[in-house]
Amino acid sequence: MPRVIPPSEDPDDVWFWQGVAEGRLLLQQCSDCGTLRHPPVPMCGDCHSLAWHAEPSPGNGSIHSWIVSRHPTLPDDDPRIVVLVDLDEGVRFVANLVDADPAGVANDQRVELCFRTYDGVTLPQFRPAEA
Repeated sequence: MPRVIPPSEDPDDVWFWQGVAEGRLLLQQCSDCGTLRHPPVPMCGDCHSLAWHAEPSPGNGSIHSWIVSRHPTLPDDDPRIVVLVDLDEGVRFVANLVDADPAGVANDQRVELCFRTYDGVTLPQFRPAEA
């Protein structure tokens, strides 16, 4: 089981972590131009609006890139597959890929959102999509 450092919530992303605790992936959507964004930031990069709302995402997407990460000081820990996912909504998201053999991971592979709890910390993760 991976060791997890709990996220440091701040006023700009507490809503995101509350959604995760409820089993929901929430993205920021600009209330003025409609642009979706992640990670959470106070201002829209497209129109510079400060107005936004949380938009739920089903968490389906494709692997854009990935690596197998091994802990540098704990070599006996299980390696993690870290993926950069292109969500179907057009936002990129970094997380771990679970329930997968590193030998079978490929760019453009379809994945789906799941949530896992490690050391009392719930995190959004991805797994290979059901066929």
